[in-house]
Amino acid sequence: MEAFQEPDGQAQATREAMEEAGLPLHTVWMRYFSFTGTAGEYEIDAYLNGSLQLPTHERDLVAHAVNELIKELPPPRMAPYSKNGRRPAQDLDPSREDNNR
Repeated sequence: MEAFQEPDGQAQATREAMEEAGLPLHTVWMRYFSFTGTAGEYEIDAYLNGSLQLPTHERDLVAHAVNELIKELPPPRMAPYSKNGRRPAQDLDPSREDNNR
């Protein structure tokens, strides 16, 4: 999510992105710290849980760390199609219905 957020919404959206990607706090904090972040791991945890406000620059470093880690994840597994020689759009288009199925 690259939309701009208010501080509370930014923390919640960042936490949700972490959860959906399966990113642990320690991993996020290490990446954030490598970007010159100054907050400790407990402070980041408190921020993500709505108990502490961070300055804008620090919030954006946390978001950047999460986004970079998400980009490094392998793509999710996709469902395979059958090998019938037709594109899925053809199979799903009722106007192309045939009797050879």
